[in-house]
Amino acid sequence: MEVGIGLPATIPGIERDQLLEWARRAEARGFSTLGAIDRIVYPNLEPLTTFAAAAAVTERIRLTTAILIAPLRVNTTLLAKQAATVDRISGGRLVLGLAVGGREDDFSAGDVNFRDRGRRFDRQLDELKRIWAGEERGTAGAVGPPPVRDGGPELIIGGAVEASFERAARHGSGWIMGGGPPDQFRESVGKVEAAWSKAGRDDAPRKLALAYYALGDGARGHADSYLHDYYGFLGDYADQIAASAATDADTVRQYRDAFADAGCDELILFPCNPDPAQVDLLAEASGLGS
Repeated sequence: MEVGIGLPATIPGIERDQLLEWARRAEARGFSTLGAIDRIVYPNLEPLTTFAAAAAVTERIRLTTAILIAPLRVNTTLLAKQAATVDRISGGRLVLGLAVGGREDDFSAGDVNFRDRGRRFDRQLDELKRIWAGEERGTAGAVGPPPVRDGGPELIIGGAVEASFERAARHGSGWIMGGGPPDQFRESVGKVEAAWSKAGRDDAPRKLALAYYALGDGARGHADSYLHDYYGFLGDYADQIAASAATDADTVRQYRDAFADAGCDELILFPCNPDPAQVDLLAEASGLGS
């Protein structure tokens, strides 16, 4: 199983130098990907814009949105162009994780209908594929730039309902679970594989998961402060999310091994502390380079 690391782009107050140093260190320490999470009504950095900056200071590491809320981007043609631009700038390293999103305030703030987001997402997935395939849209031909990878960036679909697994099988190369324990992941893997079989796919889905961590001095305090703030809209359930964060090396290794045993291909661990030293601490706890 590969181990990726989230950028601290969702932590309020993140500074430019912290972000760029984090990206450089993550690549140097051997992580498989840099992850980014999407939200509108929060002081986070926008994922694709952030990846343009990270791409400029890295050469190897993948760039994975885990996930981007596609229905909030009502101009699908522009979304296709933005994603293809990041893909081109990064040399084909973009992995575009997409999902419908679940926070109604994000949609209200963007003046976007929350209730029909699933249907619009289905239409978006079809349109993205057509645009990246080079479908002509005007007198100059296709919308560019052409992605590095034929057919567009790798698509990963997120979500926990049956429609999410079906979308992944129709349009993507895999599926990502947006939080939850290894046992829940294992159960979902069976549903993903069933959707793959039903769709007549002869390849294997790539299966990803995310979790949270903070290590070193004050780890529990960083996890509690950030996760209670970020997930405050969930009320008491935010307590469970904060409590699940790995705050010592043993727990990181337990998560790594449990997710691998559950069939996970890549686990992306997102930070609760923006200090770039967290990259080195996670690399050591994960056994990267050892």
